[in-house]
Amino acid sequence: MHFSFHFRFTSTHTFHTHTYQNKFNSTMAAATGETQPAKHQEVGHKSLLQSDALYQYILETSVYPREPQPMKELREVTAKHPWNLMTTSADEGQFLNLLLKLINAKNTMEIGVYTGYSLLSTVLALPEDGKILALDINREDYEISLPIIEKAGVAHKIDFREGPALPLLDQMVEDEKCHGSFDFIFVDADKDNYLNYHKRLIDLVKIGGVIGYDNTL
Repeated sequence: MHFSFHFRFTSTHTFHTHTYQNKFNSTMAAATGETQPAKHQEVGHKSLLQSDALYQYILETSVYPREPQPMKELREVTAKHPWNLMTTSADEGQFLNLLLKLINAKNTMEIGVYTGYSLLSTVLALPEDGKILALDINREDYEISLPIIEKAGVAHKIDFREGPALPLLDQMVEDEKCHGSFDFIFVDADKDNYLNYHKRLIDLVKIGGVIGYDNTL
């Protein structure tokens, strides 16, 4: 899970896990006698952790048991997709869900949707009248998740727009009513445009809001 966050008027934090990882590796090696760590099974995994065994342990003991049924269904469907490495991992999805609840997010945006795992994580955390503006150049991948989203009863919270995000962001920046209107914005899209996105999003997120960028550390 590679993340950076921009908290408006606060700082960005990086969390270090090497100490706990090394302790876990030593304990597991002593207990099992294994010399080769087992490969984890999470297709969307993008982490600073160097131990697959530790990550698999986290998944099995903390992540999968807490995963809502709709997200489990979508994760399993996405795992069969040829571009499944683009998906958000299960631990990252639960982190997003927790963060949104902690900041009481109501109006959110996501740039880069793919099959919608992070999108579903977001809408499940939003209140009944919460909204997410979802932007992606490919609606076909998003529609993979639609039956699951509809079954979960949260489709009414999603405003999906197909096409490049920058032209729409430019329109929103020109509209003063959109300034400071978003509690949370998550970007997991074309990395070359991250700076271009940020220059626009900083006007759209509210003071005290959060912008999260995936794959940045």
